[in-house]
Parts: sequence; structure tokens; C-alpha cells
Amino acid sequence: MSRAEIFANIRRGLSGSENDSQRRQAVENRLAARADNLIPQRAQLPVAEQVELFKAMATEAVAELIELDHFDQVPSACADWLSSNGFKQLVSASDKELTALDWSPLEQQQIIRTEGVAQAGDIASLTLSFAGIAETGTLMLHSAEQSPTTLNFLPDNHLVVLHRSAIVGVYEEAWKKLRMKFGNTMPRTVNMITGPSRSADIEQKLQMGAHGPKKLIILLIND
Repeated sequence: MSRAEIFANIRRGLSGSENDSQRRQAVENRLAARADNLIPQRAQLPVAEQVELFKAMATEAVAELIELDHFDQVPSACADWLSSNGFKQLVSASDKELTALDWSPLEQQQIIRTEGVAQAGDIASLTLSFAGIAETGTLMLHSAEQSPTTLNFLPDNHLVVLHRSAIVGVYEEAWKKLRMKFGNTMPRTVNMITGPSRSADIEQKLQMGAHGPKKLIILLIND
């Protein structure tokens, strides 16, 4: 059975006519309006409480949270975390904000930092997060030439920088923020990341790193 036949059968089952231009227009109008869905009450909070909710939900999702006072503390935080876990390599996004930092703390601990696309077998990666979503402790990241999506999934350990000011209450607010930045030219890929990758599909045993990093480390910048 062809695709057209399948859709024709569905249309007949819905008691629709072959000429459903009015319904099509109604759908297009609804999509264009981008109206909010039902917003969970737990995320309708003052900004400070949204931040606390994000921290609680991210921790519940087994993400590791490291709070920093200033953005320029990121290299030292990365060096300390990598060294304490016995890792000597870091592949980083090449965003201007990251490349402008002083990365000598890694050199002092003999940690090699490279920039670019992650490869299978890479130990740890570092990226920036576009937004944090309080209702579920979720990070929103988008692809760019300076931050390929492979950095989010291939290394076993994913370090992500999130500014406190980028935390919003709900998903709708995060998408509005993304549209405000990009307009009609949206990024090729938008990733929603809630904690490290895991699965219990096999014998109901929790397996970390099933489809991505085994550890997610959020560097929360409070400046």
C-alpha cells in the first residue's frame, strides 16, 4: 500500500473530505501562532527559585553540579575535575568565549586540550549550554560550526558550562529564547540533555552511558 493510500484511508476514517484546505489552514495558523501549552505550576516561580529548582532536578537526574563564581574559573574547574578522575585529555568546543580563556591550569596538570569534532574513544568534552530548563533540570544545546553535536554524545564525560542567567522556567521559554536568537534560520540540531545517558531496556538493569556520556558535569556560573 502506498503512502498516499494510507493517508487517504486515515482521512476517510476521520470523516474528512478530499479537499481539507480549511483544516490544513487551521493547523498552519496554530503552528504560526506558537501558543504555549499547559505550563506546569512547579516551574512558574521567581527567577531565584527557578535556579534552585533547576539545580534540584539536575541533581536528581544524576548530573554532577559544580558552581563557580565567575566564567574565568572554568579552566581551573575543568583541570581539577579531570585530574581528580585521572583523565589527561579534553576536547573542547571552539566558541570565542572558551578560546579566550586562560587554559594554563590544564597545562600545569599535563592535560591536553584540543578543539573540534569529538571522536569515538574521546574521554571528555566541554561545551557551552544555550539554556537550562528548570522544570526538569534539562540543558538545551544547539549545533554550530564551533560546537559540533559529536561533543555532546561521543565522549564518556560531558562538561557543560551554563550561566545562571540562561536558566528559564519551562520548555516554551527556552524555545522562545532560541527563536529570538535565530529567527527563521534555526540551528540544524537542538539537543535536550537531562543527566547522563542511561537505559534499563536490557533485563531492567540500569546501564549508564547507553547512548551517550556516562557522566554529565554542569559548570554553573553564578556571575
